[in-house]
Parts: sequence; structure tokens; C-alpha cells
Amino acid sequence: MTQWIEIGALADIPRLGSRVVRTPGGNIAVFRTESDEVFALDDRCPHKGGPLSQGIVHNKRVTCPLHNFVIELASGQAVAPDEGCTHSHPAKVENGVVWLSVRQAVAVS
Repeated sequence: MTQWIEIGALADIPRLGSRVVRTPGGNIAVFRTESDEVFALDDRCPHKGGPLSQGIVHNKRVTCPLHNFVIELASGQAVAPDEGCTHSHPAKVENGVVWLSVRQAVAVS
């Protein structure tokens, strides 16, 4: 099951910056581009687990602060020649508020 959670105001995330959301499934980095688009990725580089939230945002990409892996914000896919992928999460802005879609565990009895 998927649930949308309110992250906060878009203005609270700096342009070309990020904010970390802690979830039971791990940290998610929510990024804001220069044109106010938002994207969400697991806060973990596919290379060696570096914190993508501390990376440099440029265009619709983020560069990992540890080893300069470049990751596409929309897909989580590393840009060639780098290889790997980090999980992306749906994110949106409505009326200046950022929303993140997270998967909820469903109990099976």
C-alpha cells in the first residue's frame, strides 16, 4: 500500500539542495532543482553508500559527495560511465507543499 506524507513547504528546501526524511525503511533524500521540481531518492549512493543528500545538485542530477558518482534524480540511475541505481520515490508539490509517496508494510494474517 502506498501513502502520501506531507514533508513541508517547498520554500524549506533550498534550491539545488535537499532535505532528509527518516522512514522505517531508511532515509530518503528529497531534492529541489533550480526550477522548483522535486525528486526523492534513497539517501544512499549505489557505489559505496554515500549520503546523496549531501551531494551537489545540478540540473536534474546529484553528484555523490564521496566519489563523484552522478545520479539522475528522476530515475536514480547512475550516469555513464558510472553504473548502479538507487531507488526513487514519487514526490510532488501541491500549493507550495512537498508530498512524498512511501510504501507502507501491510500485515498479512
